[in-house]
Amino acid sequence: MPSLSRFVSYSIAGSIVLSLVACSAGQNPSNDSAAKPAPTTEALAAGPAIVPAPMTTRMAAPAAREYAYIPPVEASREQYQRLAGNPVQSVAEAPVSTLSIDVDTGSYANVRRFLNEGRLPPAEAVRLEELVNYFPYTYPLPTGNAPFGVGTELAATPWNSQSRLLRIAIKASDMQVAQLPAANLVFLVDVSGSMDRPDGLPLVQSTLKLLVDQLRAQDRVSLVVYAGDSSVVLGPTAGSQKAQIRAAIEQLRAGGSTAGESGIQLAYQQAQKGFIKDGINRILLATDGDFNVGISDFESLKALAADKRKSGISLTTLGFGTGNYNDQLMEQLADAGDGNYAYIDNLREARKVLVEQLSSTLATVARDVKIQVEFNPAKVSEYRLLGYENRALKREDFSNDKVDAGDIGAGHSVTALYEIVPVGNQGWLEPLRYRQAAQTPVVQSELAWLRIRYKTPEQHSSRLLETAIEAPAAIAPIGRASEHLRFAAAVAAFAQQLSGGRYTGRFDWAATAALARGSRGDDPFGLRNEFVQLVELAQSLQTANSRSPGSE
Repeated sequence: MPSLSRFVSYSIAGSIVLSLVACSAGQNPSNDSAAKPAPTTEALAAGPAIVPAPMTTRMAAPAAREYAYIPPVEASREQYQRLAGNPVQSVAEAPVSTLSIDVDTGSYANVRRFLNEGRLPPAEAVRLEELVNYFPYTYPLPTGNAPFGVGTELAATPWNSQSRLLRIAIKASDMQVAQLPAANLVFLVDVSGSMDRPDGLPLVQSTLKLLVDQLRAQDRVSLVVYAGDSSVVLGPTAGSQKAQIRAAIEQLRAGGSTAGESGIQLAYQQAQKGFIKDGINRILLATDGDFNVGISDFESLKALAADKRKSGISLTTLGFGTGNYNDQLMEQLADAGDGNYAYIDNLREARKVLVEQLSSTLATVARDVKIQVEFNPAKVSEYRLLGYENRALKREDFSNDKVDAGDIGAGHSVTALYEIVPVGNQGWLEPLRYRQAAQTPVVQSELAWLRIRYKTPEQHSSRLLETAIEAPAAIAPIGRASEHLRFAAAVAAFAQQLSGGRYTGRFDWAATAALARGSRGDDPFGLRNEFVQLVELAQSLQTANSRSPGSE
């Protein structure tokens, strides 16, 4: 919101100046229009009240002609990946769905930033799975030798009476910070000129100092910075030297161009220098992603991160800033670097990622986790996967251990949602004229067959989990589903509505808010309550020109 506040301040200043100029011209009637007061904040933005910046002494000084100019609002240079939504699939033609899991949460915090600034996010900024997986869920814990538990649930879809909502839930056991292996961490900080703003480097410094408080004596920390070039500010330092680490962070200043590639190369060198065998070796990249010196093209940077992960060093990205933010690069770099991606819009989010969820941020319990669902054509006629558009895999990728997939950290929960159409119900697809009737499977009690592949952190060959998803005798209405499925359904509806609401029909913002409000349950950190407020805020931001559910 800083740019809007500055706009309001300039508007008020320009109005005062023009008024004074009119007075000095003897109240010429031709100047009446210029002498009108500036529009109020209510006229500039819908939604919560925006407090204009206080009038400074300079603004109250005698009128000078140069102050009558109102600078234009800088156009956004933020970058997002444009992805087509998942298509509806016919089970008779494509019974198998394959995907990589995703534990990133950056999209949710970024969407929240847009809404709190008083504007709807661009549709491409909304990744449904990252909104759903932002919230913790108490799913079944692991049993046996598996590092995570698996559960499923089926209920009526709240926005479509003809379909059902299938939830696949994965939950890893949590781990106390004291139980974590020794950590070798490299803070890689962007100190270029684009980070010289309150939501840039100052927020990065506050964020990293939160993590410093969690360090133990056996941990090591290095600090690497980059602007026009890169340099090591602090070599591998024991976690017990907190004052020294904080001092190194506090001395950082922003300015110059952005040689991100050289910074990443140097960070990997430092991580290798401090490498801890059987420990956590991870780079934490804090930047707005606006690289403009050296290698800056998207695919080359991804290839760099993918190559370096082979050394056992992972890359987590922490996104900061507005206006020039490169969400696509940050999300994809983390995926390629076997890390996770979070967007830090405030210090509360920083605390969530680096304090409350530190174990899941740092400690990997399963790598290259893939999900494959084979639907039974005797029970399901059509389906669509909600979200995971940039995590789709080919069917043959599931059994190929050379194909990279997402990792799960300690305590992470992962939710995948399918909207399915039971046989006999009306779907989205027109029937084919020449399609032969599908052969009836031998097993009539199964809705689908679920396969999950994963690698343990120390192994290169995958393990396979398989289980049947049983077809229930009766379908529970959404109101009788579990609290977690109801809330996940509300978040999924919200994400679709922000993107145009193509499949949500008449299920509107108010219905989404009501569904979420009734499924908040135990909400110790207030995250679910905040979500309800964001839905209501999005509803209030609708205008005649903005998108709304069902507009596509």
